[in-house]
Amino acid sequence: MAEIRIHRDHDLGLKKAREIAWKWAEQVEEKFDMECTVHEGDDGDTVEFTRSGVKGELTVAADHFDLVAQLGFLLGAFKKTIEGEIEKELDALLAAGKKKAPAKKKPA
Repeated sequence: MAEIRIHRDHDLGLKKAREIAWKWAEQVEEKFDMECTVHEGDDGDTVEFTRSGVKGELTVAADHFDLVAQLGFLLGAFKKTIEGEIEKELDALLAAGKKKAPAKKKPA
């Protein structure tokens, strides 16, 4: 069984990290027909995801994400492609989360 491990540090805080993780879960449910379950905790969350041939968890903390996925025999042959797609999706969400809101004009 092939395994994917991805770690991403961030400085978004838990609230924003949760938003990103939930958005990621929605995307993989839609795009890859995954079933996702979110388990909320005081210090972080765990997003469990599964579908035929794939099982894993995304651990969400105030300062990092850790993703571990096990790929079944058939999908193991596509490990690099799947890993690259997951990294691309997660990195895009993290980049969007880091964008600052535009400066507001002061009233005259």
